[in-house]
Amino acid sequence: MSNPGAALTVYGMSTSGNCHKVRLLLEQLGTRYRWVEVDSAGGQTRTPDFLALNPNGKVPLVERDDGRVLAESNAILFWLAEGTPFLPADGWQRAQALSWMFFEQYSHEPCIAVARFISGWTPPGSPRRQELPRLRERGHAALAVMERHLSGHDWFTGPDYGIADIALFAYTAVAADGGIALSSYPAIGRWLQAVRARPGFVAMPDPPPEVARNFLAASP
Repeated sequence: MSNPGAALTVYGMSTSGNCHKVRLLLEQLGTRYRWVEVDSAGGQTRTPDFLALNPNGKVPLVERDDGRVLAESNAILFWLAEGTPFLPADGWQRAQALSWMFFEQYSHEPCIAVARFISGWTPPGSPRRQELPRLRERGHAALAVMERHLSGHDWFTGPDYGIADIALFAYTAVAADGGIALSSYPAIGRWLQAVRARPGFVAMPDPPPEVARNFLAASP
């Protein structure tokens, strides 16, 4: 529900999983916001104007109408979810949700998201493609951890769906783009479908055709 009169501005790249996390939660919360598309792969996060907002030169970034900004996707999720059902009120459950969000950024995103980026946003002859076998191996290790958890639990945030699920959903749902197949993870498959069935769900947009062609060229 992108709204030009909203008090919250989100700078993001729509085909980025980290940015999609923020959009998905905002939509499910029913929060008014203004989306500013930023092509980070094309260098738009390295301009002087953007670096003045976020010296780390990354999206997503949220800016309040009072000028304050917040970077890092999972920090944004935590802030947006405060006081809502998407973040447990119980301290132990909140810590468990954060544990999975740290797992996502340390053990999941650096392999599954990076494999997707290399596969889609680098040319077929790029030397970075030599990294793909190792990234895929690490990606499957992370998915195995998730599969084990989901064999006995419905969600990652606690007893119900919430921000840890959003954090892990974004890049898991498109892991195949980086050559990491999900066919051997039935519990993850059921969880992905459960996330898609939640009220207010929005899917990540398809990447540009040239990126999709690169995905196919990089398939193992």
